[in-house]
Amino acid sequence: MTPTIKVIIPAYNEQDSIANVINDIPKIVDEVIVVSNNSTDHTEINAKNAGATVLKESKKGYGYACLKGMEYISKQNKKPEIIVFLDGDYSDYPEQLTKIIAPIIHDHIDFVIGSRVKKLRESGSMTPQQVFGNWLATFLMKLFFGAKFTDLGPFRSIKYDKLLALKMQDKTYGWTVEMQLKALKQKLTYAEIPVKYRNRIGVSKVSGTIKGSIFAGIKILGWIFKYSFK
Repeated sequence: MTPTIKVIIPAYNEQDSIANVINDIPKIVDEVIVVSNNSTDHTEINAKNAGATVLKESKKGYGYACLKGMEYISKQNKKPEIIVFLDGDYSDYPEQLTKIIAPIIHDHIDFVIGSRVKKLRESGSMTPQQVFGNWLATFLMKLFFGAKFTDLGPFRSIKYDKLLALKMQDKTYGWTVEMQLKALKQKLTYAEIPVKYRNRIGVSKVSGTIKGSIFAGIKILGWIFKYSFK
């Protein structure tokens, strides 16, 4: 029996990519939820035309958008077994969703990260600050918690009940690392799956700016040190 799977896609001004993302998601997914994070372009109409459920979140922040998607799901009568988070910029390969959920379905793993390994990454798809930031964050998680993570990749899947138990809070850049830290704290079983990664369509709102990179770095390190001394 195929589990019920819902995909949450935070999106801010991704009109040129969002339909591609939605169209490449495997048909086993029950519902694709695009959360427009205060978009001012045609992201919402393009997502709707591609068949997604479109929500609006006026508060800017990756975490705000993810939490909006979770709030929507919490009000549905039939709850999913698996939630997948995926970016709206077409840097990930949505068709690899089947690989991202396989450890949950077949091996009863709680939480799976799509790891953007170097050999599968398109040249230039990750900025030097992204590569360094991922290395530093995962190194610190290994140092403090014995974690085996190699990436903070946004393409990830998790059992719905385990996601709720994490009580996610971060509203902005720290969403991914908060999830991984809380998964470690709660001793969830986890796995990483190597995934392909390409140059995104458009400019990154985080790594594409100096301000975004600095704030993301501060937020990520803040979460790690907060949990290290808790």
